[in-house]
Amino acid sequence: DAFAKLAANVREICGEPLTTVGAMGVSAMMHGYLPFDKNGAQLAAFRTWRNTTTAEAAALLTRQLGFNIPQRWSVAHLMQAALNGEEHVRDIAFLTTLAGYVHWKLTGEKVLGVGDASGMFPIDSATCDYDEAMLASFGDVQNLPYRLRDILPRVLRAGEHAGTLTEEGARLLDPSGTFRPGVPLCPPEGDAGTGMTATNSVAPRTGNVSAGTSVFAMAVLERPLSAVYEEIDMVTTPDGAPVAMVHCNTCTSDLDAWVKLLGEMAAAAGAPLDKPRLYDLFYQKALEGEPDCGGLVNINYYSGEPVTGLADGRPLFVRRPDAKLTLANFARAQLYSTMAALKTGMDILFEREHVRLDTLYGHGGLFKTPVVGQRLLAGALNVPVAVLETAGEGGPWGMALLALYMKHRTADETLGAFLAAHVFGTAKGHTEQPLPEDTAGFAAFLNGYTRCLAAEQAAVDALN
Repeated sequence: DAFAKLAANVREICGEPLTTVGAMGVSAMMHGYLPFDKNGAQLAAFRTWRNTTTAEAAALLTRQLGFNIPQRWSVAHLMQAALNGEEHVRDIAFLTTLAGYVHWKLTGEKVLGVGDASGMFPIDSATCDYDEAMLASFGDVQNLPYRLRDILPRVLRAGEHAGTLTEEGARLLDPSGTFRPGVPLCPPEGDAGTGMTATNSVAPRTGNVSAGTSVFAMAVLERPLSAVYEEIDMVTTPDGAPVAMVHCNTCTSDLDAWVKLLGEMAAAAGAPLDKPRLYDLFYQKALEGEPDCGGLVNINYYSGEPVTGLADGRPLFVRRPDAKLTLANFARAQLYSTMAALKTGMDILFEREHVRLDTLYGHGGLFKTPVVGQRLLAGALNVPVAVLETAGEGGPWGMALLALYMKHRTADETLGAFLAAHVFGTAKGHTEQPLPEDTAGFAAFLNGYTRCLAAEQAAVDALN
């Protein structure tokens, strides 16, 4: 469907059919569990980042490897399936992510970009490959009828060639046969890697926040962290540099539900609003709210949130009877809620590890309305937040840039140097500095939010 729309767009603009392109790449959400047998048959349903069912395996692996293994990582899903005695585990010949799966179908190559691979199993940034010592240690944890390396995708760095579009792959994209095989593909990447690329956040002291259905922040490190933290994931840039990642399972889903409800109210009153106008009004109203939301608390969990220790989630809005329930305070509480769990993890980086970031670059749905989400996030994290004019393009555009890099880079040109010289040199954007009143107000909101996590757990237990 996506390819058909692209081809129609090209024909409309250029008056010619789309028969080939200079280079291609596949991006998708990171992590997940897609196991296949030796014949290519899928062995289990796709398990995503929201399948928070691997606490036992994640804890076991974290202890054994001395490295934080989050619940959503592919190796945690594999270990949990083994611990559960799932019969398909012994038949796995290939384990990959969603991007790796699509790339395999288009090229026949079982490969993965190093950034996406770093969400499957720990990466050694010195070799830009799976950590050999940890691979050996994993073999000691669980007796499997194969070596872990033998079922994982081969790891490639940004800029490397990752195969070409096969005849079969071309027909998957275009059953009409107009689009020809032979297009070179770059390594497939996850949304974290493409987000870093799309925001020019691949060098040390840079970082980005991707805020949509889920929210995660990435900080490219100048030095390794001093300790292992369950709230912090260690992944890599698309060219293998170490990155600290704070990932939270829910961001805008609850906010979207409330905005939809308010839209229904407006329509029922005879004043329907289109979606962009409705969101802009709601976001802009948040700036009129009191810095601490007037005592309103919103917990937006649609699923478990490992960063705050919740195994499951129920959206919860709660207030004291004397709290100031206004539309502006309510809107601000909804936006603060999208950032609260993220703040918990980022405080570890800033306060315990003394990580320094010159700027955080924001992209994703939270930043579509100008200024609002950007300003509130800057206040919440107490760090400047920039949004480039290209921020709305997101991961697919980042993937296209990685394909461009593979096709046009010079022999010694790093990804960061290429992006600076050829993509972002003239990029326009806007930076919001943290305001003291926003920082203090968010801290007050977070205090109430944290104390209400007990009520969130009770809601999970009651609404089972």
